[in-house]
Amino acid sequence: MTNYNQKAVPEAKAALKQMKLEIANELGMSNYDTADKGNMTARQNGYVGGYMTKKLVEMAEKQMSGQQK
Repeated sequence: MTNYNQKAVPEAKAALKQMKLEIANELGMSNYDTADKGNMTARQNGYVGGYMTKKLVEMAEKQMSGQQK
């Protein structure tokens, strides 16, 4: 059985965690790191993941636009 939940770049784990905390802080969830995620609404958790995805896509687009002409 293959585990599809492995990180493609394990070294990025710390950077992604830091990004998650920064985004949660921007969204007014200052205690996100210590909060029980099970007691948070799906909407609250979804905001953090959604903004992370949005920022990661923006970063990739910027990087790709610099490489492609």
